[in-house]
Amino acid sequence: MSRIVVLGEVMVDVVARLAGELAPGSDAPAQISFLGGGSAANTAAWLAVAAPATPALVGCVGDDARGRAATGELRAGGVDARLVVDPERPTGTCIVLVAPDGERTMIPDPGANESLAADDLPEELLTPGGHLHVSGYSLLRAGSRTAALDAIARARAKGTGVSVDPSSAALLAPDFLELVRGIDLLLPNLEEAMALTAEDDADRAAGQLAGQVGEVVVKLGAGGALWTDGGEVVRVPGVPVDTVVDSTGAGDAFAAGLLAARLQGAGPEAAMTAGCRLAADAVGSPGGRPPLGRR
Repeated sequence: MSRIVVLGEVMVDVVARLAGELAPGSDAPAQISFLGGGSAANTAAWLAVAAPATPALVGCVGDDARGRAATGELRAGGVDARLVVDPERPTGTCIVLVAPDGERTMIPDPGANESLAADDLPEELLTPGGHLHVSGYSLLRAGSRTAALDAIARARAKGTGVSVDPSSAALLAPDFLELVRGIDLLLPNLEEAMALTAEDDADRAAGQLAGQVGEVVVKLGAGGALWTDGGEVVRVPGVPVDTVVDSTGAGDAFAAGLLAARLQGAGPEAAMTAGCRLAADAVGSPGGRPPLGRR
């Protein structure tokens, strides 16, 4: 792979780190911050830290202060942000509730992300030996689905590798597999793999998914990761973390670490280990992007 191109959503995250349990109908104290977000944008930002070549990000933002700030932040972090501006829809926004144990719940409004169009991906970014990584949200949302499918088809025709992160177990249905059939690499977490296969075991779910795509990596959180091509199976352990601050973006960081390692010729075990290391970094700080000191 010569360069990694990420296609998908750019969001502004309104992060509420809760001091305790939610109190429905009343108040729950929290620390609130505004951070860059969106699975695709997060992955591109982590790739800027981990990959030897500058990653490109293709997406859509609104003609507003949030969109301009998001574009500037990504470019300052080393991302070649090819972001189209929608004059009508606002930049996507996500409310992120972070529990005291670091687990997050997201409430997204995609906004301008629904406006992503097929011609927003420049032909020059798709090259033989390059790689396209597509956020599953772009396939799950009706407004951006055509653009994401077109990007995958164009990449495969050009000899560009393709990976997809399913992104959201709650939004998945088995027919999602029809959208990604034949891609090179699928990157679900365990809950997403179970939702796609109705299996309750990581090995069986991964094996079933490998019948639809070239390779599968199932992200197992603190348990590490599992790779299979439908024949061989490789496992790696997770990287210990002293304190989980915020799990937002951990899967995006894992994808970035893994893809960056593959870019440099790593096999499944080394690539997954690199992904686990970057995911461990991600959960140790607030938000879904690399801390400022890493950029």
